[in-house]
Amino acid sequence: MPRTIAIGDIHGCLGPFDAILEAISPGAGDTVVTVGDYIDRGPDSKGVVERLLELRRRTQLVPLMGNHEEMMLAVLSRTREPFGWINHGGHQTMESYGFSGDLSVIPESHREFLSNLLPYYETDSHFVVHANYDPQMRLENQSIEFLRWTKLTERMPRPHFSGKHAIMGHTHNRNGDIVRAPHLTCIDTHCYGGKWLTALDWSCGKVWQASLDGSFREFDLEPLPDAEGAPGSPA
Repeated sequence: MPRTIAIGDIHGCLGPFDAILEAISPGAGDTVVTVGDYIDRGPDSKGVVERLLELRRRTQLVPLMGNHEEMMLAVLSRTREPFGWINHGGHQTMESYGFSGDLSVIPESHREFLSNLLPYYETDSHFVVHANYDPQMRLENQSIEFLRWTKLTERMPRPHFSGKHAIMGHTHNRNGDIVRAPHLTCIDTHCYGGKWLTALDWSCGKVWQASLDGSFREFDLEPLPDAEGAPGSPA
């Protein structure tokens, strides 16, 4: 049975990403939705992008764009000064590419991949965004500010008018727990900060988590007390 699995913010954490991929072993019929923020802060952003390029050759990869990719692309296109990005993890990214003053160290295949990341993903029952959403607006009309930048701590959205369950990252939970409400699930569990990288099969509530220190665990989400149906089902 084909699966749809969402993976939270990776932030250069190649080891945990590899552990997750080994555990879920996605095949040609599966869909893997990555929520964005593949780069910055962690130790191997280059390796993560390389792994994503490999992954799309063996499964249905749906890679979303995060705010960190947006910052990097703006610097590469020289439409933004580098200091803001560098101060938010860009330094670690450039180190992973061996940067010594020449941006050509970033392969064209990586630039092309990052330039073609998607704004959101939607199914009949769920949608995935990097950061947040306007509950009264269709996904194709959402602002970039909501999709990539607005944290749940700044604005916790009401259920989307479509009735679909939202899955997102961006707002990291420092204690490593998945943040859940009947209408949304946030799977940024602060991997680069010493907690977990999270993958979620939302059809059954199966969770896989891996950390930078080599720890690994898997478990099933319990239904929320006021939610109906399976874990992760629309409110």
